[in-house]
Formats: sequence, C-alpha cells, structure tokens
Amino acid sequence: MKVDVKMLRAYAVARTLFAPTGLAEAIHKLGFVQIDPIRAPARAQDLVLRHRVMDYRVGDLERQFASLPLAEDFVHVYGVMPRTMLPLLHPRTREGTWRVEHEHPALSKAILAHVERAGPTHPRDLARALGSARIVNAWGGSSAATTRMLEALHYRGDLRVVRRDKGIKIYDRALPARTPLSPMVRARRLLQLLVRLYAPLPAVSLRQLAVMLAVESVSESDRRLAEERLHRSSWLARAVVDEVEYVWPADENPRITAPPMVRLLAPFDPLVWDRRRFAHLWGWDYRFEAYMPPPKRRYGYYALPLLWRDRVVGWANAAVLGGRLTVVPGFAGRPPRGAAFGRAFEREVASLAQSLAVTI
Repeated sequence: MKVDVKMLRAYAVARTLFAPTGLAEAIHKLGFVQIDPIRAPARAQDLVLRHRVMDYRVGDLERQFASLPLAEDFVHVYGVMPRTMLPLLHPRTREGTWRVEHEHPALSKAILAHVERAGPTHPRDLARALGSARIVNAWGGSSAATTRMLEALHYRGDLRVVRRDKGIKIYDRALPARTPLSPMVRARRLLQLLVRLYAPLPAVSLRQLAVMLAVESVSESDRRLAEERLHRSSWLARAVVDEVEYVWPADENPRITAPPMVRLLAPFDPLVWDRRRFAHLWGWDYRFEAYMPPPKRRYGYYALPLLWRDRVVGWANAAVLGGRLTVVPGFAGRPPRGAAFGRAFEREVASLAQSLAVTI
C-alpha cells in the first residue's frame, strides 16, 4: 500500500473524530482523555469530549463521573479512562518516594484511617481534621501536606477519585484489587493503548511516549522488551513517508476520507497532541503558550487548533465575556477560500457556544 502525507492526514482525522456517542462509550473508544485545569473557554477534557459525545455540555464529565465505570489516573500524563484499565497501572512498586512521604512518614496511615471512617473525603475537610502543614509541590508552590499525600496514595492505588466538586478531587478507598497482570502483559497493552490513542504515530514519538509511561507501573526493562517485541510483531503496520517512519494498528485501514467539517480542537486533543506529527502533517509548528510570557506568544494564551477537513489551517482564541462567546481565528497560511469554510466555521462556533451554554 502506497502511503503519503495526504492519506495520513485524512486517516488521523477520521479515526479519532468518530461519530458522537455516549460519554462512557466515547472514553472507551478513545482509551484515555487528558485532564487539564485551565478553563479557556473550557477545560481540555470538555473540549475533547464535546466533539465525540452526543449533546455534550461543558461539565458533563464531572457531573456524570460518579455514575460511570470511569477512573482517573496517570498513564503517560494524567487523565480519565475506563475503569477496566486500572489493572494495567496497578499495583505500582514503591521504589520511588514522594517528598511528602519522606517528610511526613506517619501521615499516610492517618489519612487512610480517616477515609475509612468518613468515606468520600474532600481535601479541605481532611486538612481540617489532620492539620494544615505545608509542603513544596511539583510546580514549586506549596500545598497542604494532606493534599499531596492524598495524591500519593491515589498514585499508589490505595485511594481512588470518586467524583469532583468544582474541579476538586474527592477521594475514597480503592476498589478491591484484581489478580495482577504480568509485567509484560501490562507493558504491551499500555504501548498498544498509546498507539491506538495517537495513530498514525511517528515511531520516534512512540518511543518517547513509552519512556513517559508511569515508571512504577512498568519497569524500564519490561517496557524496553515489550517495545522491541511490539515493533517486531504483526500487530503494528508501518510506512515511511518523507523519511519519517509511521506506525498504526494493523487492523485499521488508513484509506479513510476526512469529513468536510471545521473543528476547534483542545491543545491536548489526540489529533494534535504529538507536535512532531503535527509539524509533518500540517506544515507548521503549533505551540501551547499558556505558560509563556505574553510578549513571547505568537498564537495566544490558549489557542485552539483550527481543523478544516483534513488540514489544521490555523488556530482560534475563544473567550466568554458577559455570557457571550467570541472566537477570533488566525491562519498559518492563506485562509481557506469559498463559502463552505465560512459556513462550517459558523456552525462550529455555534456548537461551541451551545456546549458552553452561552450565546454568540
């Protein structure tokens, strides 16, 4: 099969922007949705799901999470996934020690005992019950030691997130553990998850994603061996385009036509997540600039990649002021010609406004 950039673009778009379905079904089909706290105009998980879930409204994930077979956890980044994925991540080894575990060695037992008595626990209530000692967090600021220990216990698999209250994680004891999978099975299935999430994927990007896997879920030696076996297996299809080796699941057909639609994508949408692939398939370098000083931004604080058919033709900055949505597009080259793009863009802006429950 002859594969070129145009085929890869259409395949990438059509396979991930599937027909909208139910919330749990969409997350199961994706396998994983990254969570990010920035709301501009909505959180990344809401922006990802609104394209893939029927009649999705911003906040539906948080509102429905407790009633669905979903879990929050860390794979290569933090996000939400089907609960059936947890055996791929747990049990994690305890070789690494979080700073809060080192500085407050008795706190974990106190927290587990409190949650056992009280049930689902808000970090604020826990701090009131056990004290509000502070500790440096992963971002250089400070957090309550109890909050950081909740995160550590969640990462270890002792606690789970049962719901969120205005974005704040509410924790309870973890569900009973299932029989652990073998390390090689876990490593192989996690790698396959990453391929299905981001295919078609440059082989070098898959190697980098493999390194990002939670090191305490899969040892480096098991991950390396599983990666070598996966690359030698018939599970992967591959092709070289412009001297870039791409891989994808062999049971998928890359000959897919992208629908004629405009989509405003989240910066962490699976379609645009890999910036190496983005630059190759669409010919320009998109950057996430929320953490850059304003004078250095080219695209904007939270620029949304702008998809038209099988091309990401630019970006847009969206804001809600006084209950009204404004969307200002920018283009990486010449704007698309013809009335079809304009009509599709208006429909997408109206769809975003409906999801946000605002006017335009």
